[in-house]
Amino acid sequence: MRYALVTGGSRGIGRAICVKLAQMGYHLLINYASNDSEAEATLRMVRQMGQDGELMKFDVSDRKTVTATLEAWMETHPDEYIEVLVNNAGIRRDNLMVFMPEEDWSRVLDISLNGFYNVTQPLLQPMLVHKFGRIISLASVSGMKGLPGQANYSAAKGGIIAATKALAQEVARKNVTVNAIAPGFIKTDMVEGLDEAALKKTIPANRFGTPEEVAELAGFLASPAAAYITGNVIAIDGGLYT
Repeated sequence: MRYALVTGGSRGIGRAICVKLAQMGYHLLINYASNDSEAEATLRMVRQMGQDGELMKFDVSDRKTVTATLEAWMETHPDEYIEVLVNNAGIRRDNLMVFMPEEDWSRVLDISLNGFYNVTQPLLQPMLVHKFGRIISLASVSGMKGLPGQANYSAAKGGIIAATKALAQEVARKNVTVNAIAPGFIKTDMVEGLDEAALKKTIPANRFGTPEEVAELAGFLASPAAAYITGNVIAIDGGLYT
């Protein structure tokens, strides 16, 4: 049995990636922080694909809980390992820097950037031992170009991009690839409150993307066909940032 862990898998892009990986034959470990009903809905979708999964409820920013949860799983699966990790968990708390509370700065970085470390680090050694692994992290166009009102989000996603490039060089010889996906505007809860009509005019494709389009890219990066792609950041943004 092949295992994949998706953080923030209860909704949006994370849910779509769970479904895609289930289609590819993976047993899904669906991480989420609080919304039980949405996580259970994702699990039902995974099962509709003919696969199974399990829920892993923890806050990716809580290092102790993350470590304890993953170690407990590994202890009960001594002959198996998580071969695909998708670091998707993240939040937005937009504000101009001059008005940004320290809590909003810290919380965004804790979840996106510290969460990347907290979940990835414990899973690296088994991947290296088995000489196969796929680490895919959701960055953002905001992390590539910076967006006003998103200094915290841009910092977090920019950090993920830099960490992806560094880690890829550390583990490539063991057939472990490390890549990042940088979505633009995707129709999820994360873009609620934004002026879609106005923003579409800034996108050459003249539309927002869908979670399923992002999931297709994640599925490809997780596949054997992407074995020679590592250390890369692939934008999926309708031409927003080129």
